[in-house]
Amino acid sequence: MKHAFAAGAALLFVAFAFVWPAHQASSQTETGWITLFDGKSLDNWNQIGDANWKLVDGIVVADKGNGFLVSKTSYTDFEIRAEFWVDEEANSGVFLRCSDPSKVTAQNAYEVNIYDKRPDPSYGTGAIVNVATVVPMPKAAGKWNTYDIIAKGTTFTVTLNGQRTVDGVQDSKHASGPIGLQYASGIVKFRKVQIKPL
Repeated sequence: MKHAFAAGAALLFVAFAFVWPAHQASSQTETGWITLFDGKSLDNWNQIGDANWKLVDGIVVADKGNGFLVSKTSYTDFEIRAEFWVDEEANSGVFLRCSDPSKVTAQNAYEVNIYDKRPDPSYGTGAIVNVATVVPMPKAAGKWNTYDIIAKGTTFTVTLNGQRTVDGVQDSKHASGPIGLQYASGIVKFRKVQIKPL
């Protein structure tokens, strides 16, 4: 009986030893995230251009003009999560490591595109313009989508709604800089943007 009790206690201890770190790891996976847009203000962003960004029911929306929301902080290695909604006419994107935060372009930053009707669809939604193509191009219009983007050193990974669209592509043009959210046409909405420095 004593042996059975000791064996049972030992098994419980071993099981607990495995479960405890797993529980700790799962709670730690959400630590380190910084909310850049929480639906309440644009305090973490500078506006450039004339896009008519406005807050509506916890969402930032633009439907006229041309411009960017540019984060006030620069980042080097990071993971970013962005939830967005666009219509079929939308031209938008999440720009990474913007080297000139006052004039953001696909030449001085990495543009993770949101553009279902791009004339060259290989660099449309899910691609990194001039760096990584996507075939076939996924469509984002008319629904809420989630981008999960990792930039670590010269390696970039993009996941749209759980689908890997860019898988570990290498590029070294831009090392660090702010994040930019683009409005160029159609209707563009963002409701949650978070970043985790790596």
